[in-house]
Amino acid sequence: MTPPAPSLAAPLAISLGDPAGIGPEVILGAWARLRAQRRAPPAFVVGGPQLLRGLAERLGIDCPIVPIADPAEAMFAAGAGLPVLAGLDGPSSPGHPAADGARLALASLQWGTKFALSGVAAGLVTAPVSKGELAAIGWDYPGQTEFLADACGRPYRDAVMMLAGPSLRTVPLTVHVALAEVPALISAELIIHKARIVAAGLRRDFGIPAPRLAIAALNPHAGEGGKFGDEEARIIAPAIAALQAEGIAAFGPVPGDALFTPRARAGYDAALCMYHDQALIPLKALEFDEGVNVTLGLPLIRTSPDHGTAFDIAGRGSADPGAMAAAIVIASEMATARASAGA
Repeated sequence: MTPPAPSLAAPLAISLGDPAGIGPEVILGAWARLRAQRRAPPAFVVGGPQLLRGLAERLGIDCPIVPIADPAEAMFAAGAGLPVLAGLDGPSSPGHPAADGARLALASLQWGTKFALSGVAAGLVTAPVSKGELAAIGWDYPGQTEFLADACGRPYRDAVMMLAGPSLRTVPLTVHVALAEVPALISAELIIHKARIVAAGLRRDFGIPAPRLAIAALNPHAGEGGKFGDEEARIIAPAIAALQAEGIAAFGPVPGDALFTPRARAGYDAALCMYHDQALIPLKALEFDEGVNVTLGLPLIRTSPDHGTAFDIAGRGSADPGAMAAAIVIASEMATARASAGA
């Protein structure tokens, strides 16, 4: 039986993403799917009513567009279709990124962030943007996560990326760096800092009262007693001991090749991994069409589909909206959990 849509005190804001990418079409497809399943929570897209209406008509997506003048109208307009904030729009040019599209994507993100921080929106779901196109118009952030951290007045390191799917949650401790740089970046302080944020996020946003955290090893066989590296004994194990002393149910270091079996996954709520691919390969192998990027450690709720703009397939109607649908659902569940906890 399909679970009902959660009841929210305010709607979710969905940023448009780069209009030349697959963001607009997966928003349409996700909303059509959730609406058909009666799982669509109160939400609105921040801008692009004409763009989205034209794209829906061209791709044959059954998603009526309902222009709204104020986010509060989304609480009542969702029954008629997808509420979209008017006053911010642009042309649809799938597969052809341009400066105007980047400006529209940025304006949508900026307004969506303001709505989420002010409480006008219960949370923010971000569609994919092109970092290169944004950089070309003067945007000076590595990605949307860092922009959000800055908007919240938090250091970048406090915005922790967690990849979440139906059967797995993973957190990369280091993200977009060369593999050769990872050993020097791993420290007990880094592991402890991010583990605390993950544990707090799982309690507050996912309703898990005593989160279990698996900490991955860096080296094969967890170093094989120092034969393949000593980071496990020198850095990772002491960090785990410190977390346990704080009352956090952390364990490891677990060899990477043993961490993601079905039996292993049943024993933890999130796996903290030492580097990008150690976290993302299993998530994408197991949950590719439902993988969601969740940002922990910030006062606002933020989720995003775990894929990029995919300019090469944009506008063809072939992009799977599953990850965007999952991002919307998880954001609504997180907002419900925070409200229940009084956070």
